[in-house]
Amino acid sequence: MHKISLLVLLLSIASYSQESISRELDSILNIDQAEMYLANNPSKGSKLISFNEEKHKTTLAKELFERGRSTVESDFKITHYKVVESNNNLHYRFSYIMFNGENMSKSEIFTLRSQIMTKFENGMPFNKLAMQYSEDSNARRGGDSGWLKQGALHPKIEDFIITSPMSIGDLATFDIPENHMHYLILKTHDIKYIKEIKALKIVEKKN
Repeated sequence: MHKISLLVLLLSIASYSQESISRELDSILNIDQAEMYLANNPSKGSKLISFNEEKHKTTLAKELFERGRSTVESDFKITHYKVVESNNNLHYRFSYIMFNGENMSKSEIFTLRSQIMTKFENGMPFNKLAMQYSEDSNARRGGDSGWLKQGALHPKIEDFIITSPMSIGDLATFDIPENHMHYLILKTHDIKYIKEIKALKIVEKKN
């Protein structure tokens, strides 16, 4: 009898705790309130996390984009999520080969760039060329920039990517001589707006 009473008590406490956190989440309406909550209620694992609709395809991410709330329960904890900020931000994506002007002269770069363009026009895949020639760290990804939010790169190259009348599949050269950076750019995607959210994550330990 005592064991049953104790079990009922524990279940009641757990239910009350979960309802309490749910009510607290209901009262948090924006990112400022979420940051204040975290400052006043420090807890291991509780934090703000970001999701990008193009990059994040998990079940949790899909639920947050669709419903704005989610609860994930395991044997030892209950994790609550609530979206506290949502924006549609301009993103762009392209592939490139970067040449460092501190390692080669301009004439060497221009000659090599011309040779690479010829190889591409003759059918060699751009990603293979990037892996072979690019001096940027993304060479191992075949030169793919991935989706980048406006403001992520040097404003000159970003402005070129966003405003250029290039069509998908076009090649172009671009230089930032003051930074010794020289590029061969392949347009792979049109610019687009991508939804991004920030969610408050609250981790509740089970008793």
